[in-house]
This record gives sequence, C-alpha cells and structure tokens, in this order.
Amino acid sequence: MSKNENQYLNLLKHVLENGIKKEDRTGTGTISVFGYQMRFDLNEGFPLITTKRVPFRIISSELIWFIKGDTNIRFLLQHNNNIWNEWAFKKWVESPKYQGPDMTNFGLRSQQDEEFNKQYEEQMEIFKKRVLEEDEFAKEFGGLGNVYGKQWRKWKTTKGETIDQLKDTIELIKKNPDSRRLLVSAWNPEDVPTMALPPCHTFYQFYVADNKLSCQLYQRSADIFLGVPFNIASYALLTHMIAQECGLGVGEFVHTMGDAHIYLNHIEQIKTQLAREPRELPILKLNPNIKSVFDFDVKDIEIEGYNPHPTIKGAVAV
Repeated sequence: MSKNENQYLNLLKHVLENGIKKEDRTGTGTISVFGYQMRFDLNEGFPLITTKRVPFRIISSELIWFIKGDTNIRFLLQHNNNIWNEWAFKKWVESPKYQGPDMTNFGLRSQQDEEFNKQYEEQMEIFKKRVLEEDEFAKEFGGLGNVYGKQWRKWKTTKGETIDQLKDTIELIKKNPDSRRLLVSAWNPEDVPTMALPPCHTFYQFYVADNKLSCQLYQRSADIFLGVPFNIASYALLTHMIAQECGLGVGEFVHTMGDAHIYLNHIEQIKTQLAREPRELPILKLNPNIKSVFDFDVKDIEIEGYNPHPTIKGAVAV
C-alpha cells in the first residue's frame, strides 16, 4: 500500500470511528473531528487518490483559474469544469431575474423526487449555456465574489493598493528561501461576506530545505470524501509548479485540517472506498519549457500511469 494514499485512508477511518455528529450550514449533517494532519512525500509519486477516480484535468484547470486571479466560472466551463457551478447557480435561482421552476433546496437533490432532479438538470444546462454565451449574464451571475484567485493575486489594502501575494511569495522563495514568511492567505475577513463560499483552504506556507520545496496548507473546513482528494492533488501540483520555476526539487505536502468532516450522505460511499486496495500512484509531468507558474496552461500538465478504481459518486452539499 502506498504510504501517501494510506495517509488519506487513515483519515477516513479516523473520522468514521471518532467523529462527532454535528449540524452544518447545508442542512445535510456531518460526523466531524477537529484538528488532523497528513504528510505526503512528493518524491513517492503524485498523491492522486487511486481508491476512486479523481478527475485530474478538473484539478489542474481549477488551479490555473486560481493562479490567473479569475473568480468567474466562465473560464472553468470553457474547460468543461463544473465543480463551482452550484454556488453561481444558487445566486441566479434566488434572484428576481430567475423565472424557472422553484429550485429551493436544490443542494439536497439526493432527497428530492425524480421530477425535481430533472428540472434541476434542465435549469443548470440553461444556466451554463448563458454563462458561456452571454457576456452580461456571465458578469452578473458567473462571478463568485472575492474568492481564492482574487485574494491570491489582487488582495486589496486599506490604501486601495493591490498585493499580488502569489507572485511576491515566489520571488521571496528565489531571493530568501530561508524566510519564514513564505505564505499566501485566502482568508480576508473584510471580503468574506462577498464570497459565494468563504475559503475552505485558508492559507498555505512554503519551506525550503536541502534544495527542496515543501508546502503546508491549513484548511479550516475539509469535506473529506469530495473535497480533500482535490485539495491534496491541487496543492501538490502547485508545489511542483513553483519548484520548477524556482529551480528546486520537491519535498513534502503537509495538509493540516480544522473541521475535518464526512457528510452523512457520503458514509456508504466511504465504506465502499475503504474496501478497495490502493494502486500505484501516478507520475506528474510538467512541460519543462515553462519557466513561470503564470505561463502554465492545462496542456502543459499531465499525469502518467494513473490506474484508479472506478468513480464513486456523491452529492455536493451547497
């Protein structure tokens, strides 16, 4: 068994065995623990979970979206990436301009009847098409507020100036790799009310030792079944990309979580996943000609040797 994937499977087991039942914002309910840490050696293969298929192209396009400083889902939809749709869709169906069937509590679709689910799919397709084709509609309803990309690249100061945290941190890694200030924060208290979803992965810090770059993420809220496999792969990928620009090797990705939870409607899926034997981790291949994190495109990022078990579906709690 891969030591890297075992870190994640042990988290699943720990929360199943020790989690406390809690209510949550979505009304779904969770079992939760507070405070958990995993460590992934990035030299032992790329930590993309194999006990279920995790769509790497979605992870890489989302990360590029963050790096661009973009906060509108149009870019994601152009790359067939639908993971942020529900939060933008919610803004539309709750607005006075929405004239379709009632979509109240669409986030609990697994508990709705077949007719409701059919209507939801139809309205979502209309929404996506309009975001892609109508500039004004995309501007009004495709935006998610001042989420990750805005904070990483365009943090607004009280003086009205802009801080490019990601660019500044990369430059500091190059100039002073021993600095203890190599960090980027997505949690901006002033902007939280304007965000479709306040940042779950709130800040991350880099560390250079033995000519290798490591990264630690603090995640305030961790959806273990759906979100955490994405978060692990995304920040591992970001570490590799920055290491390439800075001429460094890679060390560890350290994942520290606050509220680590399993939604109650994901428990059976997790039991299915735990019954599977992990497979060999894939290898990440970055285009070696890309010299800046900001120049990467989806086509410059590939994985080789990914042979996971089949997808396990689970509803997103919105």
